[in-house]
Amino acid sequence: MMTKCAIALGSNLGDSLNILETTITLLSRHPSIDLISHSPWYQTTPIGPPQPNYFNGCAILETSLTPQDLLQTLLSIEQKFGRIRREKWGPRTLDLDLLLYGDLILETPSLKIPHPLMLERAFVLVPLGDIGASWVHPMTKKTIKEHLNKLKYEGIKLCGTITQ
Repeated sequence: MMTKCAIALGSNLGDSLNILETTITLLSRHPSIDLISHSPWYQTTPIGPPQPNYFNGCAILETSLTPQDLLQTLLSIEQKFGRIRREKWGPRTLDLDLLLYGDLILETPSLKIPHPLMLERAFVLVPLGDIGASWVHPMTKKTIKEHLNKLKYEGIKLCGTITQ
């Protein structure tokens, strides 16, 4: 059985746009993942310590993987690009977050679905809104578009086009 999922992608170290595009290709080639769409890339100002601007986007997938197995797949892809976790909200070659997994609500020590900070982050909701505006958040029962209407869009600049 396939489940629709949403992930966020971000990078601000190395050749970020190439890293993000390559990640999309890796996801699309995974035997248990179907890439449905991905947003354009946005250049965004960072949260946290001083660091370069980010490139962010989102993708919608369908997968037969469990949430935990999908998370492990995402972490493995991060490692392929040299992701090192040094400091909270620090710079990174690649950051992949599992945002939504169908309408699942899950809280374990290693995984929380929906992502607990996604509704506070325009750099997540803006690209997710491009490809999943009608997706209903399982906890708030409001669409991504409704959540977007409450956010400020400061520090976000469109860099590309939508691929579906």
